[in-house]
Amino acid sequence: MSASRTVICLLRNDLRLHDNELFHWAQRNAEHIVPLYCFDPRHYVGTYNFNLPKTGPFRLRFLLESVRDLRNTLLNTGSNLVVRKGKPEEVVADLIKQLGSVSSVAFHEEVASEELNVEKKVKEVCAQLKVKVHTCWGSTLYHMEDLPFYQISRLPDVYTEFRKAVESQSRVRPVLPTPERLNPLPPGLDEGAIPTAEDLQQTEPVSDPRSAFPCTGGESSALARLKHYFWDTDAVATYKETRNGLIGVDYSTKFSPWLALGCISPRYIYHQIKTYERERTANQSTYWVIFELLWRDYFKFVGIKYGNKMFQVKGLQGKSVPWKMDMKLFDAWKEGRTGVPFVDANMRELALTGFMSNRGRQNVASFLTKDLGLDWRQGAEWFEYLLIDHDVCSNYGNWLYSAGIGNDPRENRKFNMIKQALDYDINGEYVRRWVPELGGIRGADVHTPWNLSSAALSHAGVSLGDTYPTPVVTAPEWSRHFSKKPSGAGPSAKGKRGPTHTPKQHRDRGIDFYFSRSKDL
Repeated sequence: MSASRTVICLLRNDLRLHDNELFHWAQRNAEHIVPLYCFDPRHYVGTYNFNLPKTGPFRLRFLLESVRDLRNTLLNTGSNLVVRKGKPEEVVADLIKQLGSVSSVAFHEEVASEELNVEKKVKEVCAQLKVKVHTCWGSTLYHMEDLPFYQISRLPDVYTEFRKAVESQSRVRPVLPTPERLNPLPPGLDEGAIPTAEDLQQTEPVSDPRSAFPCTGGESSALARLKHYFWDTDAVATYKETRNGLIGVDYSTKFSPWLALGCISPRYIYHQIKTYERERTANQSTYWVIFELLWRDYFKFVGIKYGNKMFQVKGLQGKSVPWKMDMKLFDAWKEGRTGVPFVDANMRELALTGFMSNRGRQNVASFLTKDLGLDWRQGAEWFEYLLIDHDVCSNYGNWLYSAGIGNDPRENRKFNMIKQALDYDINGEYVRRWVPELGGIRGADVHTPWNLSSAALSHAGVSLGDTYPTPVVTAPEWSRHFSKKPSGAGPSAKGKRGPTHTPKQHRDRGIDFYFSRSKDL
């Protein structure tokens, strides 16, 4: 092996070449660079509280695609991606001993306890082997050092205060240029095989043609998606109107899976929006994408401020709630067998595709915590298992909100499943897509099959309690909307404009979950 200076770049949720500070730093400080990705066995065991599978098939497939894509990208720069199965601290120690020329190990800092534990152990190994450690911050839109709060403990507990402070007092740093060449691997170092799903005790998922996220993992796909959504279709210019859709690929940006693995930089998205606003149009929709990126930032910083409180049953507030433990109810929820069609459609979409709309996530979380009264952590861990775009801080932060024990819970918000269904799936198109046994029920009646006469159900080929469950619960407030079956055009499950635009009273539904004072959402 070469005696010249080598830097190991330990990659985790930063699987990209563009806007990646690690590569820039390594290029300046080493003759040989080892970009390293470890498939950590701890990611493929059970979740902490309920021993649900930790990494599901859809997210694993997306990760494997992202790793393959990064290897191809790095090969084009004269480098390669070294892949290993094993705990990062053990793999790093083995490489340091094997190479004998490692001067530094560099990695991006993470936020949550499991990731921080890996960082601690890597630092301990490096200290023992007299190798320096270099860390960067690169997962958020605003750099942590640029926040207008002297200490993270001063981070506001209200999103609006955070947003106004960073927008007025901070700036988004420029995107780092993408290196055309990288210094090579040390001679003789084996790149390692990228494992298969079976190697990691998973099965390859079956693709569902109904999926709202039929996309592949990797930086190349992420950049292509942005080009499509911004520059090819101008879909970003109507994002605020369409983002509450339920069907199709283009009702929202769909950036979240790539952001979760760091296949695309939030700063890159931001600066592309600014370019788009200069060259095409600037409106509420273009701003709203930045607004959503800021939510992602906020939850990361909340994770730093509160640490493991984010995962504890009492949440950020230390609030005791008498959560029920009822596995029969939980199984009905996770399998889409609650007898409440809007909930079941969303849960089945998640199980069959690894994706669910933001509108759906808010509703099924409210249903689990408020209507069923089940422990919010069960829902969070089920999402952690299945979501392609699982991001630990965003997932747990949003579940804490839903449970009423997170940031700024101004009151005990509860979503009305029937009102929401009628607002966002007015003709039942989405429900019939994912709950085909209700396909014979036309129009909005599909949302409340238990209200139909036995003759109507028989005509539709539905037998409650047999072909489709009776509701596991019915909330009293639902009845206010049983007679409000809409007529004529209304918002479409596809979230499109024109005759099916989102009506004015619902246009801010993206923030009502956090700020609304109405109990009847």
